[in-house]
Amino acid sequence: MKSAPEHTNSLIHETSPYLLQHAHNPVNWYAWKPEVLKKARKENKPLLISIGYAACHWCHVMENECFEDQEVAEVMNRHFINIKIDREERPDIDHIYMDALQMMTGSGGWPLNVVALPDGRPFWGATFVRKQDWIKVLEQLAALYHTNPSKVQEYAAQLEEGLHTINLIPAPEKEGHLTQKDLTSIVKNWSQYFDTFLGGYKRAPKFMMPVNLDFLLHYSTLFQDSETEEYLHTTLRRMAYGGIYDHLGGGFSRYSVDVKWHIPHFEKMLYDNAQLISLYAKAYATVNDPLYKDIVEESIGFVTRELMHPDGGFYSSLDADSLDKHGNLKEGAYYVWTEKELTDNLGEDYQIFSDYYNINSYGHWEEDNYVLIRDKTDEEVAKKYKLSAKDLRARINQCKRTLLTKRELRPRPRLDDKILTSWNALMIKALAEAYRYLGKKEYLVIAREAIAFLESTVLTEDGGLFHNHKEGKSTIEGFLEDYANLISAYLELYEVTFEESWVKKASKLSEYCLLHFLNDKSGLFYFTSDKEEVTVRRSFETADNVIPASNSVMVLNLYKLSILFPEQPFGSIVDKMLLQMRESILENPNSHANWMHLPLYKVFPFKEIVISGPSTAEFATSLLSRYHPNALFAGAVREGSLSLLEGRIHAEKSQIFICENGACKLPVNTPEEALSLL
Repeated sequence: MKSAPEHTNSLIHETSPYLLQHAHNPVNWYAWKPEVLKKARKENKPLLISIGYAACHWCHVMENECFEDQEVAEVMNRHFINIKIDREERPDIDHIYMDALQMMTGSGGWPLNVVALPDGRPFWGATFVRKQDWIKVLEQLAALYHTNPSKVQEYAAQLEEGLHTINLIPAPEKEGHLTQKDLTSIVKNWSQYFDTFLGGYKRAPKFMMPVNLDFLLHYSTLFQDSETEEYLHTTLRRMAYGGIYDHLGGGFSRYSVDVKWHIPHFEKMLYDNAQLISLYAKAYATVNDPLYKDIVEESIGFVTRELMHPDGGFYSSLDADSLDKHGNLKEGAYYVWTEKELTDNLGEDYQIFSDYYNINSYGHWEEDNYVLIRDKTDEEVAKKYKLSAKDLRARINQCKRTLLTKRELRPRPRLDDKILTSWNALMIKALAEAYRYLGKKEYLVIAREAIAFLESTVLTEDGGLFHNHKEGKSTIEGFLEDYANLISAYLELYEVTFEESWVKKASKLSEYCLLHFLNDKSGLFYFTSDKEEVTVRRSFETADNVIPASNSVMVLNLYKLSILFPEQPFGSIVDKMLLQMRESILENPNSHANWMHLPLYKVFPFKEIVISGPSTAEFATSLLSRYHPNALFAGAVREGSLSLLEGRIHAEKSQIFICENGACKLPVNTPEEALSLL
């Protein structure tokens, strides 16, 4: 019988798995709440704010070394009001303190540890700290806070000013949108960092950066830039071959610690896999490579098998760590194999499998463990064994099934089972795009179930959204990322179904954002709504990273909505946003890749494609399966209320209209004719 825990703090009342992991620390942790800051002011104690997330390896290491230690806890409890934050639940707070940490130290990361005044203004920060160093620095900070408060206040005030300054978006220096010449210059300069042999950038660690790759796919298609296209596909194939991809169960880990995409940081995040499913589905539509199709299908298989709520939503992540065969928590233990394990399980198929996945010096990791990695095509391996590529794949797939069944008997990585609106929206959009480009109807069914679940749990009475959901509870007001990504998912669902309810929901949510998030002066949207209490600053999120910035998603949404609802003010806001961001894009394009889809919409013809009549579904299936990045599809069989459809629906006759800025060419009657016009 398991004994009762020795310690329990107030995190026991939270739903976040990351916070609950710390609920039995001897540290007297609190969640981030206004009343906790009031308590700090009343007791005149500084805040010790520690931010992490459930899948974070070094967060667990610091918990084990510091936060579970009685000596450390006594120092923390005596001098500080201690606040634990799940960065995925509170990205608004994480933004502020990550900026502060980077200003103080020049770098960032998690765990993110900050000491702040009782009102939340920071004055010290660090990432991972060893026990003795942690105790020493905390005692020094506590002494400084009480013996020289004016110095602490002065530094906190300077840092606060800096936090406001770095979040300001400079006013545009000149009028005018980005040109084709600007975009080609941007990509040429950017390409100096491309690793054209192994993909990604010429450095380690390597992050997959699907936002950047998605832009480069769009760019290379429109410009017919073969060099950029080749680099893009090199990257996609190398990532798919690498150990960063789970060859047995599907899905990608967060990043690779080496240059060849071999050894991952083993946590698997919903947001990475959602975006990569979208990206590989689009790439499949452009070159019809069966490898890309396999990646999409296997990754959706991973998400639905391991991250899906029984009622349809999606959980957040799987941990990097799990128990090894000795019962110790170890990074990657669930995923790696020894040569003996492989020979015992695969028998006579071991040799061909070991060639295929490099059970040799190329695939070796540490100790006697291997991480599966490919470096040869099916055809190359098949030729060596005098097999057809089809027969080779059949044997390899049988080996994969055998090993996956065996692996599922191992202790599983911990699951972060909170549901986040923004990440779920990314996954719903990915499923809609996988349906669009691969044609599998079950993907649309899963997307519908997921969005129905999301709507039943995170919609608020006033038409807004919650950010999170777990065990029947939705507790945190939605952030701009939740609205922007859900609107984007609605728009994608409309394009693959032509059901107007989706675009009406997208328009309604956008109007809510204009009311509660928009800064009229810049045209940009705040990350938090005007209903939220602000600590330190109300942030703008404009830089694209591993996830696209909420403002860049929003501007693309509004561009499409301005076509569907020209009577709304969406179009003028789009122009204002792009002008406001012009200098930032030119100065740092690789941090604004999602923004750059919009200039591509503007410097190349953007088509509105209207399909109507009895054959609407059949025609749409044919046209939608091609990659048309500069097009918006609309359609109806008999009736529709959108202005784009007005006068273009004939119940007895199937037609396709190719339009630009509302002006249409004469309709055509077959998808083949439409494709020739496109």
